[in-house]
Amino acid sequence: MIIDSIQNGIVLDHIKAGKSMDIYQVLNLWQLDCQVAIIKNASSKKRGKKDVIKIDSPIDLQLDVIGYIDPDITISYIRNGKVIEKKHLALPEKVTNVILCSNPRCITSSEQELPHIFKLTDKKNRTYRCIYCESKPKLSDFD
Repeated sequence: MIIDSIQNGIVLDHIKAGKSMDIYQVLNLWQLDCQVAIIKNASSKKRGKKDVIKIDSPIDLQLDVIGYIDPDITISYIRNGKVIEKKHLALPEKVTNVILCSNPRCITSSEQELPHIFKLTDKKNRTYRCIYCESKPKLSDFD
């Protein structure tokens, strides 16, 4: 299989195998008017298998969303066929409107316009808590 290199755009690399479609959906990459290549189950020395997403256009990314889905992703920004910047993600300290609160009595249940904000409380176990009621989030499609 041959996937051409990109001249100007972004490469999301070292995605946990099987997570690329989650990223594709949550970032609305299907709405882009450029080439987007998803490579699933590519060989990886570190992980055995990985996914890769190549976007053939420079766009703004929601790094906190990507970091929540998989904090081990590497993002390479490409200009004129060369990597000009590389970012290594980590778990974000806070995520907004990515996950929902599991507490039916939380204010976010009754106040629909209120943002769903969660703070990282335990990095080792990837635990987030609602800033309003301290509850854990509902089970997420990303877990």
